[in-house]
Amino acid sequence: MGKVKACLFDLDGVIVDTAKYHYIAWKELANEMGFDFTLEDNERLKGVSRMTSLDILLSIGQVEKSEEEKVALATKKNENYLTYILKMGPEEILPGTKEFLELLQKENIKIALGSASKNAMLILERLKLTSYFEAIIDGTSVAKAKPDPEVFIKGAEALGVQAEDCVVFEDAEAGVEAALAGGMKCVGIGKEDVLGKAHLVVDGLHKMSMQKLGLLND
Repeated sequence: MGKVKACLFDLDGVIVDTAKYHYIAWKELANEMGFDFTLEDNERLKGVSRMTSLDILLSIGQVEKSEEEKVALATKKNENYLTYILKMGPEEILPGTKEFLELLQKENIKIALGSASKNAMLILERLKLTSYFEAIIDGTSVAKAKPDPEVFIKGAEALGVQAEDCVVFEDAEAGVEAALAGGMKCVGIGKEDVLGKAHLVVDGLHKMSMQKLGLLND
């Protein structure tokens, strides 16, 4: 790997924590169907698509639904979730994120977003962070979910940078696997025991520095 030329960021759990809103929206749906959905249950939905998440939810409640009903339920969940997202503001940006993005800009390192979220643009606008990203690859522009590397490969292409010169920031195991499958370096945001395959694991972007980024140049 040469010098790091680009950084690609996942959204949920890296730049902002919208996981709590997903959880509340799924819980509301479960409660309406007459069963509970716990934080422990919610762990099974991490990094999983909306329809697969719904299938897991229904299996927990032992509820059978037709494909048509499932589409309606998934749409309702997303509408519930959006009501929370629309109330978000810059105060919900995770610690150190803005400072790190500013540091990268100063060093002329390109920045892209690689997220499965179909609401990524809306969230970045609410956080007032859109201007930092030269490319935004989200759930509306990819066909394959992580651990498939498509989202990050498209991000690198959009920035005009080779995969080996990119560093991906991810909080989910499937995301780390996607970065590695795409031939990129990866920084795990979270716990070592979950993200151990990443080249470097830190608690959050507030723990990142140019020096740490430089360690990935081997």
